[in-house]
Amino acid sequence: MATVMSVPDSPLLLPGALGEILVAAQTTGTLSLADRHGLQAAILDPSLTEEERRAVDRLLRSISRGKIRICDEVSTLSS
Repeated sequence: MATVMSVPDSPLLLPGALGEILVAAQTTGTLSLADRHGLQAAILDPSLTEEERRAVDRLLRSISRGKIRICDEVSTLSS
């Protein structure tokens, strides 16, 4: 009998990742490719708290207002 592995319906958000994404975006003024993937996972996470959802909304408003720009770099952290 074959074992069937369960695949989650949405990407998994690592604990603490949302906070790091928000801080990095505010610090650098950019949202990297990796941060966008993390943000997508956060938006699709049904266990996100109301406070976390509001923080995501603030980030999206900052992007739409041009305060944070989207870049195609994998990471905006410098070595």
